[in-house]
Amino acid sequence: MSDKKRKQQNEQNAPDDALPTKTIAESENYVVWLSQEPDGEIVYHVELGAVTLHFFQEEWEELVALIRVAEQG
Repeated sequence: MSDKKRKQQNEQNAPDDALPTKTIAESENYVVWLSQEPDGEIVYHVELGAVTLHFFQEEWEELVALIRVAEQG
C-alpha cells in the first residue's frame, strides 16, 4: 500500500490526531510501514495478507538480524 493510499485511509478512518506513518518497503503481496507513537516511539508494522505484525524498535532490530542469519542459511 503506497504512502498516498495509507494517508488517505488514515484521513478517512482516523481523527485529526492520526499517527504519522511511512511505508518503508512494499511488494505485490506484503508491506512494511512504520508509525510514530505520541510518545515518540517508532513502531514497525509488517502486513502479511490478513495478518499484521507490530514491532517496537528493539524487536524490529532482532527480527531483521534473525532474517539476515536465516538468509545466509
